[in-house]
Amino acid sequence: MISFFSRLIDLIAPRCCAICGCRLSITEQTLCSSCDRHIPRTWYERSPYDNMMNRLYWKQIPIEKTSALFFYNAQAPVSKAIYDLKYHHCSEIGVSLGEIAAREFSHENFFEGIDTIIPVPLTKKRQHTRGYNQSMMIARGISNVTGIKINNNIVRRTLFKESQTHKDVIDRKENVKDAFSIINTKAIANHHILLVDDIVTTGATTIACSQQLMKAEGIKISIVSLGFVKP
Repeated sequence: MISFFSRLIDLIAPRCCAICGCRLSITEQTLCSSCDRHIPRTWYERSPYDNMMNRLYWKQIPIEKTSALFFYNAQAPVSKAIYDLKYHHCSEIGVSLGEIAAREFSHENFFEGIDTIIPVPLTKKRQHTRGYNQSMMIARGISNVTGIKINNNIVRRTLFKESQTHKDVIDRKENVKDAFSIINTKAIANHHILLVDDIVTTGATTIACSQQLMKAEGIKISIVSLGFVKP
């Protein structure tokens, strides 16, 4: 039952859909029911070991499962939510979308066997400028639903050259070369890691980060993102 206090807050400070901007009903969170229905979901959680996203990592890292909540296109309506998450200080969007992804993926037992969640890190300077790490916000949403703990002290980003947005496959790989370093291998030895990012395009960033995680003994790596860009 929705409390009187919740109804009062909703009346005083109405919330808006992160995609279309329409007012949310008292029972809706972050997305209105119409936008939620029209998100172009990948459904990769139904075939997590063999899907278009998973194949990006074959022969690159010891990949286990992969999934993304939706197919991402910069011109699509859902891109507004990602843009606001990254550039307009709307960190709650990341948490909420992470929760949505986790609830849906849990129906397929996607998180079974995973020990630790690791968000792809930002450099200290970039995180200070943004105010938070968007991948951490998504990871928090996933953790809220699954109960799997986040470990943010395993790998760090030491280098940020420039945005990956307008780069091709080769340039993306070069842009993140030597961008990450492992801090603590013992803490994740023999763990199944869930690496969390906001958008996966070529996989270059998550591969570079995973290559550092692979320095830990006996680890397995699965990857989740909100968006996936079809090749």
